[in-house]
Amino acid sequence: MHVTELTLKDFRNYHSQTLRFSEGTNMIYGKNAQGKTNILEAVYMFSQGKSHRARTDKEIIRFGCQCAKTAVAFETAERSFKAAMRLTRDGKKSITINNVRIKKLSMLMNYLNTVMFSPEDLSLVKGSPSVRRRFADLAISQLFPKYLTSLIDYSKALTQKNSLLKELKRSGARSDVMLSVWNERLAAEGVKIMRRRAEFLERLGVIASGIQKEISGETLETEYAHGIKLPELSEAAFFEALEKAQAREIDAQSAIYGIQRDDLIIRVNGNDAKTFASQGQQRTAALTLKIALSDYIYSIKDEYPVLLLDDIMSELDKPRRLYLAEKIKNKQVLITSADTDILKSTADTKLFYVENGTVTER
Repeated sequence: MHVTELTLKDFRNYHSQTLRFSEGTNMIYGKNAQGKTNILEAVYMFSQGKSHRARTDKEIIRFGCQCAKTAVAFETAERSFKAAMRLTRDGKKSITINNVRIKKLSMLMNYLNTVMFSPEDLSLVKGSPSVRRRFADLAISQLFPKYLTSLIDYSKALTQKNSLLKELKRSGARSDVMLSVWNERLAAEGVKIMRRRAEFLERLGVIASGIQKEISGETLETEYAHGIKLPELSEAAFFEALEKAQAREIDAQSAIYGIQRDDLIIRVNGNDAKTFASQGQQRTAALTLKIALSDYIYSIKDEYPVLLLDDIMSELDKPRRLYLAEKIKNKQVLITSADTDILKSTADTKLFYVENGTVTER
């Protein structure tokens, strides 16, 4: 899988730009705040449907413009694709793949797979559970589009339930028929999500354990911490647990049990990495999980995702930098940096110099 061409029109600080990439390493370099990361962001949006850093699509549109357009051409082992995206200031978004309109975000998934590496990945280990849930959910959604549909349906039901819980608390009620209705919907989608998360995290943990050993000689273990304890992973057991918690959740005015409380526990040398690992160990664990994700995607699709490395090399010491450089061989890589010294140039390396929203191939 590789991206062959990217076109930007009024996207971030780009007026009009087309880039043609190598199937190997593509070095995007230049001074800070020139627009290097914007290129990675544009590619990433075609795998997830949204930016990895913008809160709203309006932030992506170039100042003074009413809309932004991007287009990407990419190839898989089976066929070629051309995708286009248009964002407007009134919040409208249109996406097409091979000129066919994508009506739901879940329909976009599973076409272009990417794995993003960035300095912010440290939060994957030391951040809140929501960061780790998002990591798992985005990864699974790329490979199993119906999973995203379950996430959306669960989120909608959870919002309705939380609103009802607040109303019941104000009225002094201890239960409600509609609360059971929302619990049924949460149980139906929640079990699907838990099963996918459990399968993903188990397989990812096995891959990550071996990579961590290669990088640092240390052990890495992962554990899926469920936000709801069930005697068995079934819809009936999920629903029963929620029903028993009605009074407690009314008092809390919020759903206190469910997959929205899940977490991924990461241990280095047997200790909780979030609390006891050094920053170096935390950074290594985060890097390990991202490399493991790339290998996991390969195990499912029999081809590697496009790797997006945003100024990550400068954050690593020499041994880890060399290890990552070895792992990205024979894969398409888009990497940003302030200079070109972090990787050795090879026959399939292309250099792109970025200055103030203009790219020059060198």
